[in-house]
Amino acid sequence: MNLVDRESALKTLKSGLPIIFPTDTLPAIGCLPKFSNIIYKFKKRDKNKPLILMGSEQKQLIDYVHESAKEDYENISSNYWPGALTMVIPSSEKQTVILTSKDLTLGLRIPNSHLAQSLMKVTGPLLTSSANISGFAGSMTAEEIALDFPSLKILGPIPWEKSSGKASTIISWKKSGDWRIIREGEVFVRELN
Repeated sequence: MNLVDRESALKTLKSGLPIIFPTDTLPAIGCLPKFSNIIYKFKKRDKNKPLILMGSEQKQLIDYVHESAKEDYENISSNYWPGALTMVIPSSEKQTVILTSKDLTLGLRIPNSHLAQSLMKVTGPLLTSSANISGFAGSMTAEEIALDFPSLKILGPIPWEKSSGKASTIISWKKSGDWRIIREGEVFVRELN
């Protein structure tokens, strides 16, 4: 198993390769935004399925949010982050180069995981997906994931902190004050409309 610390993980990410790290829900595969194609390659993921941009704190992601949605972003994120909620929100015009969606939106999340947050404090936001081969159930431990992705680096130390094993809840912004649930998950969201 290729275990790395945060500094070595940053070197790997800067070289264009993804790394595997734990979150509060499912283990993630992540890369620097400019290298998003690499995740699709390793996961054998359909290019029509967008990735999620994870960060370490709310202010790290605010520049990715379109002006029209910033107030709603701040309201929801202050109530549910860090945690298992992903917000699909219009992207800032200056950040469209990192988009993996076709509709100028971006999924944003801050995981409730000390290891994940400390990684992204060093690396900046990472484009992510669950650490599994598309179409197959995801592994939960670093040891199992190393079998699926033997060439990838895995963030240590292990064992990782316990995660829920359930996917995040996904909500999508429609207009000011108007959200829709896309996927029920770990978090129950109260005030969507």
